[in-house]
Amino acid sequence: MTATVPVPALEATTDEIMTVVAARELTDGVVCFVGIGLPSTAANLARHMHAPRAVLIYESGTIGAKPTKPPLSIGDGELAETADCVVSVPEIFSYWLQAGRVDVGFLGAAQVDRYGNINTTVVGDYDNPTVRLPGAGGAPEIAASAQQTFLLLRQTPRSFVPSLDFRTSVGHAEGGSSRQQLGMQGRGPTVIITDIGVLRPDPTSGEFILTAVHPGRTVEEAVAATGWPLRVAPNLVETVPPTLEELDVLRSLTES
Repeated sequence: MTATVPVPALEATTDEIMTVVAARELTDGVVCFVGIGLPSTAANLARHMHAPRAVLIYESGTIGAKPTKPPLSIGDGELAETADCVVSVPEIFSYWLQAGRVDVGFLGAAQVDRYGNINTTVVGDYDNPTVRLPGAGGAPEIAASAQQTFLLLRQTPRSFVPSLDFRTSVGHAEGGSSRQQLGMQGRGPTVIITDIGVLRPDPTSGEFILTAVHPGRTVEEAVAATGWPLRVAPNLVETVPPTLEELDVLRSLTES
């Protein structure tokens, strides 16, 4: 029988720890609008481990997709082949997302600021960018209309920035009640999971603060990897390392 006790963190890569911790945020039965990349890997790990009734929705119109490996894009044929049903893209957005039927939007980003606003458009000046990113896709609508959003990205000074080069999707806007003043439904981003730790928003200001670090990582690393003066929760904890079972399932999903 596969062991279910935590394993030493050194037996898992930083990306694996990040993905496992992110997967644990999803509960069974959740309706989750999934972004491609690490969010998709985490969501499918959750479905295999503790959330078999999770309904994964992808932007291409697949509802209840059950891919055997992380899809390469929203157009990956396995999403449609394994889905409970496939509907038009307008229906996904109007009937499911904008109507409030999506519990969690699971997104990645190139940049995030202290209020959970994200950039997936350009790095540098918009008209003459250093890097042109994949673009918005459905992220702005997901961030605006899902009941809450989870963000998953590696933590570096280039990704955790004091000011976005371009605001693709709104999190807590300028903080405080500014998101609600924009007329957006849902709670906005409720957690950011990184390769160093976990950040959650201050309930009053909406500013993200460090609430947990992964095994082997430090507060000092998190502060150095953040472009704004990162606040640390007084009750900071260490995340539970991946179990052997979680690692086995994750690696079976990601092996080519």
